[in-house]
Amino acid sequence: MTATTNTRRWDPVVKLTHWTIVAAILANAVITEEGSAAHVWVGYALAAILALRLLWGLIGPAEARFTAFPPSPVRALRHIGEIRRGEQAEHASHNPLGALMVYAIWSCLGVIIATGIAMAGFPPQGESHEEDRPAAYASAEYGEESEEGEEAREGGEGHEEDGMEELHEVAVNLLYLLIVLHIAGVVFETRRSGRQVVLAMLPRRR
Repeated sequence: MTATTNTRRWDPVVKLTHWTIVAAILANAVITEEGSAAHVWVGYALAAILALRLLWGLIGPAEARFTAFPPSPVRALRHIGEIRRGEQAEHASHNPLGALMVYAIWSCLGVIIATGIAMAGFPPQGESHEEDRPAAYASAEYGEESEEGEEAREGGEGHEEDGMEELHEVAVNLLYLLIVLHIAGVVFETRRSGRQVVLAMLPRRR
C-alpha cells in the first residue's frame, strides 16, 4: 500500500480550525492568567473558530460534514469489535470512535465558552471588566446602593456566578481528559492501521 492511500486528506479549513483550537486551548492553559483580558479574548477567538468548524460541517466538502461522521454508539461498538478481530475498515472521515470523541470535545468546548461568556460578559473592557459586570456588582461603588450590591452578590447572583465557575472548571478538566484520550487514540490508530493520522492534519500536507 502506498503512502498516498495511507494518508487521509483533510481540507485547509479543517486543518486551520483544528490547529487554531489546539493553540487557543494551550494559550489559555499555560500562558494567559485565568480571568485576565487576554484569557477572555482567547476564549472569544476560540468561540469564533469553533463556530467556523461547525458551519463547515454543514457546507464543507463531504469528508468534513457531520453526515460523514455521525455520533453513533452502536457504530462505535461495532468498530471496537472490528479492532478486537483485527479487521480494518475504510472510513471517509473519522472512524466511529473518533467521531464520538470529536463531538465530546466540541460539546466540552461549547460549555467552556458559554460559561466563560456568562462570567466575563461581552465584550471584555480591559482587565477588570467593570462595565460588563451585573448592576449588583457595579453598584458596590456607590453609597447606599453598595449594600444592595453586596446582598445580590451573596444571594442569587453570587450563587449563580459560583455555579458557572464550577461548571467551567469541570468542563475544562474534562476537556483535558478527552484530549489525552484523543492523543492516545490517534497513536493507537496510527500503529494499528499504518495510516499517518497526524501527518494528514499538517498544514502543508495534501
